[in-house]
Amino acid sequence: MSKSNSSCSLALFERAKKILPGGVNSPVRAFVPYPFFVKRAMGSKLFDADGHVYIDYCNAYGAMLFGHAYPDVMEAVKTQLANGTLYGVPTEQEVVFAELIKQASPCMEMLRLVNTGTEATMHAVRVARGYTGRRKIVKFEGCFHGSHDNVLVKAGSGAATFGVPNSLGIPDETTRNTIVLPYNDIAAVEAVLEQEGNEVAAIIVEPVLANVGLILPKTNYLAALRKLTVKYGVVLIFDEIITGFRLALGGAQEYFNITPDMATLGKVLGGGFPVAAFGGKAEIMQTVSPVGGVYQAGTFSGNPVSTIAGSTMLCLLLQKRNELYPQLEKTACELSKALVDLSKNYKLPTQICNIASLYQIFFTDQPVTDYACAKFSNIKMFNAYFHELLKHGVFIPPSQFETCFTSIAHSSKDISGTIEVFDKALAVASKVE
Repeated sequence: MSKSNSSCSLALFERAKKILPGGVNSPVRAFVPYPFFVKRAMGSKLFDADGHVYIDYCNAYGAMLFGHAYPDVMEAVKTQLANGTLYGVPTEQEVVFAELIKQASPCMEMLRLVNTGTEATMHAVRVARGYTGRRKIVKFEGCFHGSHDNVLVKAGSGAATFGVPNSLGIPDETTRNTIVLPYNDIAAVEAVLEQEGNEVAAIIVEPVLANVGLILPKTNYLAALRKLTVKYGVVLIFDEIITGFRLALGGAQEYFNITPDMATLGKVLGGGFPVAAFGGKAEIMQTVSPVGGVYQAGTFSGNPVSTIAGSTMLCLLLQKRNELYPQLEKTACELSKALVDLSKNYKLPTQICNIASLYQIFFTDQPVTDYACAKFSNIKMFNAYFHELLKHGVFIPPSQFETCFTSIAHSSKDISGTIEVFDKALAVASKVE
C-alpha cells in the first residue's frame, strides 16, 4: 500500500498513534508501513477510507463465516435494538441461545456466556482448578488462549508475531504453575503427567493451531491427549474459539470425534457481535457461582444484542450445515491447491496447510508440525507476498503467524481473481533473497 493512494488511512493512522498504543486496539492489526482503515464491509469485501476494495480472507480472524453484514443476522439485531440493548437481568433469548450451543457442541452439558475468548479461556482454567483442587495447567507452544496471565506464555497470535511470548507485567509466580510443552509431542505430555499428574488441573489446547499459522494435529494426537487426561484425572479443555463452528457445526469435537471435558467458543458464535462461552460436563460447571464456589461474573454477558445475533447464526448453521461446510472446504481447497501449484512453478520452498475453511502458506521447505518449525519460515518472503496481495486488492492477516479463512460470501469470481493475484504475489516472493 503506497502513501500516494492511501492518504486517508495514513492521516487516520497518524491521529491514532497519538491516542492508541501503536495506533491500534489490537497488535495483530498493525503492519508496516501502516494499516488501512475500513469504512464498511459487505459480503466478501472490505471497503477502506480511500475507496479501495479488498477481497477479505481475514474475516475478522475467522469470525465472519457468512461474510460481512449477513442480512439475517443484521435484521435480527435491528429488531432487538428497538427493544433495548442491555438489561442486567435474565432474558429468554439467552436461554434459547445456550440451548442452541448445547445442541451443536458435543461436550456442552452446561455453559456460561461471556463476551470474549480471553474471558472464556480464563474462566475455563479457573473452573478446572476449582473442580480438581489442583494448581498447575499444561499448555502448548504456539497455542494462543487469550491475553490473560496464566496462558500468555510461549503463546501464538500477536505474541508470536512480535517475538514477545512472555509479556511484561506477568509475575513469575503466576506462570510458575503453567507447564509449556511442544505441540504434537504426546511423549512429552505423558512424561509430565507421570511425574506431576496429581498436581495438574487441566490441559488446554487448540485442537488445530490457528494462531501460529495453521498447524494440524498428528494422527491420533488428540485421542492420545484424551486418553492421558482420563487416566490422570486432568480436565481436558479444547479451546475452540477459532475451530468452533469452523471445522464443522460441532467444531473440532465433531471433526475429530473426541469429546473433551470442557470447551471454549467464540468468534463465529456471535455472528459478528462480541460473545463467547465456556462450558462442559455438568458436574464441572456446577462449581460455578452462584451454585458453586468458583466466581465468575460480567455485566454484558448474555446481553440481548449478542445473543440474538448468535442465536440467528446457530439456527442458520443448523439449517444449512450439509451444504455450507462442503462449500467452505471446497473454496479453501481450491485456494490451497493454487498455492501449491504456483509455488512449484516459482520453485518456492513452501508448505501449504489447510483444513475445512482454514488455510495458510509457510515459506519453508520443512513440514510444519509445531511452533519451533513455524519459526523457521521465511518472514521476508511472507511480507513480500502479503504486500503484493494487498496491492492487488486481496487482504489476508498481515502475519505469517495467523490463518486465512473462507466464507460462504466468497464467489467463484472472488476465487479466480484471488488465484490470479496469488500468481503475482508468489512471483514477487520468489525474488526475495
